[in-house]
Amino acid sequence: MSEGTLRAEVVQVCRALNERGLNQGTSGNVSARVAGGMLITPSAVPYQELGPDDLLRLDLDGRVLEGAARPSTEWRIHAAILEARPEAGAVLHAHPPFCTALACLRRDIPAFHYMVAVAGGDSIRCAPYATFGSAALAAGVHAALEERTACLLANHGMVALAASPTGALELATEVEALAAQYARALQIGTPVILTADEMADVREAFRDYGR
Repeated sequence: MSEGTLRAEVVQVCRALNERGLNQGTSGNVSARVAGGMLITPSAVPYQELGPDDLLRLDLDGRVLEGAARPSTEWRIHAAILEARPEAGAVLHAHPPFCTALACLRRDIPAFHYMVAVAGGDSIRCAPYATFGSAALAAGVHAALEERTACLLANHGMVALAASPTGALELATEVEALAAQYARALQIGTPVILTADEMADVREAFRDYGR
């Protein structure tokens, strides 16, 4: 994929976040891996005004290599994930309503539904709270994503990673749907949690799903 095509995909994903109700205003950010670092959305630019040329190129130490605007305040989260996870081609951070509600309770999403395995394990963890944009937050997210592709951020939002920006968007959409289902199940009663063996069977089945 050319860099121009990748830049256009990032912008399309950013706009889709708001269209799908996964984000509001200028919150949230998206990055994509490129040679020598990443492309990332600028800080505080409304997505409807964002164009492909507005994305910044950063190295994984946060140095701006190309672009005139300020990079997203959460660049450290993106850099930490891209450095540690070679399979990740893109990282998405947003504030979906139900993910954020559970994150404000500092709750993991347990295996109440087999689709929790879409994020790689038998739970979707909630990373501990730290100030936005901080190295401590990036470290907490990195730990919460161990053997996972999505996590919540306490009192904040959620993060998803995938091979592409579109893949990260689809995962974030699925995680928000799960968060909504879990929140509603909690209103009715105590959800029954699938066992580790049951979730292991699901993850095994997912290996060939759709192929």
